[in-house]
Amino acid sequence: MNPALLPRALTLGFIALGMAMLPAGAQTTLDKVSFGTNWVPEAEHGGFFQAVADGTYQRYGLDVTIVPGGPNDNNRMLLIAGKLDFFMAANTLMSFDAVANNVPVVTVAAIFQKDPQVFLTHPESKITKLEQLKPLTLFVSKEGITSYFQWLKSEYGFSDAKVRPYTFNPQPFIATAQSAMQGYVTSEPFAVEKAAKFKPGIILLADYGFNTYSTLIETRRDLTDKKPDLVQRFVDASIIGWYNYLYGDNAPGNALIKKLNPEMTDELLVFSVGKMKEYGIVDSGDTLRDGIGAMSDERATSFFDKMVRAGVVRPDVDFRKAYTLRFINKGVGLDLRPKK
Repeated sequence: MNPALLPRALTLGFIALGMAMLPAGAQTTLDKVSFGTNWVPEAEHGGFFQAVADGTYQRYGLDVTIVPGGPNDNNRMLLIAGKLDFFMAANTLMSFDAVANNVPVVTVAAIFQKDPQVFLTHPESKITKLEQLKPLTLFVSKEGITSYFQWLKSEYGFSDAKVRPYTFNPQPFIATAQSAMQGYVTSEPFAVEKAAKFKPGIILLADYGFNTYSTLIETRRDLTDKKPDLVQRFVDASIIGWYNYLYGDNAPGNALIKKLNPEMTDELLVFSVGKMKEYGIVDSGDTLRDGIGAMSDERATSFFDKMVRAGVVRPDVDFRKAYTLRFINKGVGLDLRPKK
């Protein structure tokens, strides 16, 4: 979710998540693990909270503490400093940047197969394709300008002249009919519909070739070297949590999200989960064969090449160091996906 949907001042600190009674057969000595998210609790983090709430992590021998992020928190720095074991990184560009700057972290799973970045349009503009956005005023954030918009320029010929600053406030977009606004498919359409009383059109950049992975599980390289079994169990249990959150009874995960983030509503949670399913954000493409969290060398190479062409990433970056396939693509949880 974008910061516009939550109070800017909201900051959540360390949340110790209490242990319930251990399931029969589970190991009685649990490995303590800390996992930092990059924003306050929301449906986009749902599988992790589900794995805590329904006992999945415990069944994998883990006592997991989730450390929510927020506008004033930097959980990635806590990971690098050894204060956290795992971190939820935003996208593959962060992974490439880590390699470029010799930061000793590595991506071990990609929960989102599609980045949720979208442009929203007014329904009367009847926009149905990415290229049709070119004549419109485009509200884009500073972060967007330095990342996906450079790709839009290099791959589709978009122009800086049409860009206006996006400050996570939908009102300028709502007031300008011939405009489009960046957002996440899981949150901003909901906010716009509530504020403007119309359903915006949605253009998902991932469907046009912006093929970064998103919502990554990141850890330090030394942990993958010294405790690979711990990493494997955390990845596997998180994957199971995501299958249960998307396709099972996600009430436990949602209850925990609302407990830690009182601003969250049932209506937005349902909307967000629905959009993740509708657009294949978590479960599509390679995951249909390899399971949630899947990654591939081909996909990483493709995205790297696009970012080099766009001038976002240096061509000499050894991008293969940004991730490892060691802990994924094993079909974990495939039996939990509903049969069609």
